[in-house]
Amino acid sequence: MNALLIVDVQNDFCPGGALPVPEGDQVVPVINELSAKFDHVIQTQDWHPAGHRSFASSHDGKEPMDEIEMDYGMQTLWPDHCVQGTAGADFHPDLTTTRTEMVIRKGFRPEIDSYSAFFENDNETPTGLTGYLRERDIDTLFIVGLAADFCVKWSALDGSKQGFGVYVVEDATRGIDANGSLAAAWDEMNAAGVQIISSDAAKTLA
Repeated sequence: MNALLIVDVQNDFCPGGALPVPEGDQVVPVINELSAKFDHVIQTQDWHPAGHRSFASSHDGKEPMDEIEMDYGMQTLWPDHCVQGTAGADFHPDLTTTRTEMVIRKGFRPEIDSYSAFFENDNETPTGLTGYLRERDIDTLFIVGLAADFCVKWSALDGSKQGFGVYVVEDATRGIDANGSLAAAWDEMNAAGVQIISSDAAKTLA
């Protein structure tokens, strides 16, 4: 059984937001078309408390895109974004969400960031998505959303590690591309056995 996993299509990740992914809003119509084809649709939502430790503003002398060592490893520091209850954390207003059956909120623990839909960045703390999918007998995920080289990539890699079949729909995602991170992300996903396909192909497989 298949499901569409829509990752972090939120205002702050779209043009005009606090952490815009170039052309991030262009995935919305593609995702809306895909949503209509799937019986199961799941979304993730970045949901940070104010003062989250992944924000550069929480560290004296640090700027966005700097890296620091955290308890769980290296952490990229970001502008304040997707703060709980703000308009930036809302889903893009043109995104169709009526068929979504579950929303996984992530990044709400103040001391740890969360890219993957499956685990926090310590790679140990689960979001509960694995259990939900298994309870529903969903074994294959089609992943879309933002950003290809961070939350989409980590969700795809973890989904594969958890034993699910994973497709990433290339024209339904965009990347930040920090220092070559986008090309590296596609390489990592390919090496992990993640299938990279078009939205037209996804529609036929849904």
